[in-house]
Amino acid sequence: MDRRKSLKLIATGAVAVPAALAGCATDDNKTADKAAEPVFNLDRNPDEVKYEKELLAKGPFFNAHEMATITVLCDIIIPKDDISGSASEAGVPDFIDFIVRDMPNHQVPVQGGLRWLDLQCFKRYEKAFKDCSAAQQIELVDQIAYPEKAKPEMSQGVQFFNLMRNLTASGFYTSEIGVKDIGYVGNQPNQWNGVPPEVLAQYKLAYTEKELKECLSFDKEA
Repeated sequence: MDRRKSLKLIATGAVAVPAALAGCATDDNKTADKAAEPVFNLDRNPDEVKYEKELLAKGPFFNAHEMATITVLCDIIIPKDDISGSASEAGVPDFIDFIVRDMPNHQVPVQGGLRWLDLQCFKRYEKAFKDCSAAQQIELVDQIAYPEKAKPEMSQGVQFFNLMRNLTASGFYTSEIGVKDIGYVGNQPNQWNGVPPEVLAQYKLAYTEKELKECLSFDKEA
C-alpha cells in the first residue's frame, strides 16, 4: 500500500467501530506496569509537561498481543521501502498507544477493531491476525482498506481501518523518519545576497559601500 496514498487519506474522517466489539475479553496482561520517566527536550509549557508525565506514568494502554497486532497493521499501511523505514521503525505503535491515552474516545474503536481482526482471522485461518501469514493478512486487509469496494458485512472493519490508517499516517509523518520521507527540512539558515540588481534598478535604488561591506556577502558557492 503506497505510503503517499496513506498521507492523502489523513483527511478522511475517523469513524468509530461499534462499541459492541469492545466487549470481547482478552487474557493478556498489560505489557508493563509503569512507563519510564519521560524526558522532554523541547521547550514546553509547564502544564503540558505535567499532563504528559502523568499520562505516561500510567503505563501502556494496550497489552502485548494488541501491540503486536498494531505493529503488523501499521507496517502493512506504511511498509519499509528504499526511501525510508516502516511505520513501526518510526515508533508509530507507541504513538498510537499514547494517543488513545491522550484521547480516550479512540480506545473502544481501536481495541474493538483489533478484536474484530482476530475474530475474522480465526473464522478464516484459525489463528489470530498477528499469527497469520503475510498473504493471509493482506487478503483480509484488502477487504477493508478500500471503502468503495468493501462488502456491506465488512463495514465494521472498514471503519476500524480508516481510523488506523489516519493514526498511522499521523504518527509516521510527524516522526523524524516520516519528516525526512516527505523531504521537509523546516527553517534552514542561508545566505542572503541582498535585493536582486534588477529590482534595485527598477526602483532606482542602490546599496551604499558600507552596506555592501557590512551587510551583504556575495559568495557564489553559498
